[in-house]
Amino acid sequence: MLYSMEQAGYPNAMRMRVQSDLIWLNIVTLLLIAIITLFPSSVLRVILGLPFILIFPGYVLTAALFPRRSALDGLERLALSFGLSITVVSLIGLALNYTPWGIRLYPVLISLTVFIAILSLAAWYRRRRLATAERFALSFRLSLAPWRGQSLIDRVLFIILIMVILGALGTLGYTIATPQVGEKFTEFYILGLDGKAIDYPKEMKVGEQGRVVVGIINREQEQASYRVKIMVGGRDDGEVGPLMLGPEERWEEVISFTLQKAGSAQKVEFLLYRGEESQPYRELHLWVDVVD
Repeated sequence: MLYSMEQAGYPNAMRMRVQSDLIWLNIVTLLLIAIITLFPSSVLRVILGLPFILIFPGYVLTAALFPRRSALDGLERLALSFGLSITVVSLIGLALNYTPWGIRLYPVLISLTVFIAILSLAAWYRRRRLATAERFALSFRLSLAPWRGQSLIDRVLFIILIMVILGALGTLGYTIATPQVGEKFTEFYILGLDGKAIDYPKEMKVGEQGRVVVGIINREQEQASYRVKIMVGGRDDGEVGPLMLGPEERWEEVISFTLQKAGSAQKVEFLLYRGEESQPYRELHLWVDVVD
């Protein structure tokens, strides 16, 4: 990492220029990937994840678009980094939504990492084509002289702005670190044999075996026990379970049933019981015409 220490025009002022910002940005990105992979519950995941989402994508895009130091001042670059980051992350999420991977942790992480790496190379290349004095580099100036020269109103507004930014970042960090518990429920569904919500048995012969796919998805956010009872024309036609499913775990199985007498619009029921409950938790049914 290269530094250049300069006097900023004030007696006690000191300026630090970081000329390898793109390298360090990618190092932090790789470190975040390692932490998510090896220590998924670490607090560093949140600490590094916030700038990875809110700053890095917009920063490298701004660096590629405006490699010249005089193109933008520091505040403009910071504002563009925030705004463009939100735009880039939203567009990447929209694109992933139309892919087989979907909007999930690792597809988003890999997509943003590739975006940051490519734009970092583009920014580095465009900077290299400029004279050293014209290239943008991060600059931190430590001085109390500008603060002393400001009016009271400017000082108050500056403090309020800093507090709002810190408050927004703190709120976002807390929300990510402690996500709210969503609604608890269980998905219970029946499908045709091709795995779609069509082609259910509608007409059968006496004694013929009907078959459907029955599925359960545990959204209770805790492990739960289930059993499925099949009722045909008011009589018990069998039971499946008990089934132990963890949070977000899915179960699907082909279930058969048989109708023993002729008649139109006979009711085939699938009753879902949770735990040791005696009353059905969910209920689904089909209407089947049975002929001799």
